[in-house]
Amino acid sequence: MFYDNFVKLCNSVNKSPSAVVLEIGLQKSTVTRWKKGSMPTDATAQKIADYFGISVPEIMSGKKEKASSLNEKKPEDITFDDFTYALLDESKELTEENKDKLLEMARFFKMQQDKEKKSED
Repeated sequence: MFYDNFVKLCNSVNKSPSAVVLEIGLQKSTVTRWKKGSMPTDATAQKIADYFGISVPEIMSGKKEKASSLNEKKPEDITFDDFTYALLDESKELTEENKDKLLEMARFFKMQQDKEKKSED
């Protein structure tokens, strides 16, 4: 199951599994071990999660975490990168009108972050 999830993630960014493992500092032979059923160590799973911008449970199960995990964060803890990932991942199924609304929200969010940075200086 993990290997299939990993391959799907690699395909989603148009990269081969071997290319991804090399980018995160692992050996190409790691992919072969996973294909044969080995599982990544916790540290490796975290590297993969960081690379793809998702959680370790998502990698292991292949299921997206519920939005409640984002709701547990305070709004100030959600970064622009979090929002961008969600937008890119979810926008495939949105109407053009809803995509425009999300882009508007992203611009507003970025503007708020920039204001906060200026006020800290």
